[in-house]
Amino acid sequence: MSLYDDVVLVLKDYEDQPELRDEYLEHLEAHPDGVYKPCRAGHITGSALVVDPVGERVLLTLHKKLGMWLQMGGHCEPEDTTIAGAALREAVEESGIASGLTLLPGGPVRLDRHPIPAPCNWHLDVQYAALAPAGAVAEVSEESLDVRWFPYAEVAAVADASVVRLLEATRARL
Repeated sequence: MSLYDDVVLVLKDYEDQPELRDEYLEHLEAHPDGVYKPCRAGHITGSALVVDPVGERVLLTLHKKLGMWLQMGGHCEPEDTTIAGAALREAVEESGIASGLTLLPGGPVRLDRHPIPAPCNWHLDVQYAALAPAGAVAEVSEESLDVRWFPYAEVAAVADASVVRLLEATRARL
């Protein structure tokens, strides 16, 4: 199965946000290359909010290009075979947590469509939650200026509304 096929199946199984889910599916139907960065009309991305439910905290990255605290995530790569795998790969790369991250069962937690600078137009983000192992130590990647654990209660003060919504959906699923 191709990454494209996997994304379509994941989206068809995703029951929340039906209007946005349908927009994603229509986009992919119109753009068979819509899972990769070169698709200028917009492309699928995979992300994961790294959480430590025991410590009631999340790990955010200070994005190098955007200067914003965000969840881990990014573009699908040719070697990715599933969108969940792409999201987990990005979480591992950007968090520096080399082993023990696992995706929260049940598929994506949310979808988030957001504009990006030209030449592309949109990121169609498929958002997961990743559970951190006990005692996980994060390291700054070359894509980040910093990584830091934030208590749930502090996320709204440092991150944008999309991260807050992702945290709320993750906590509801936990």
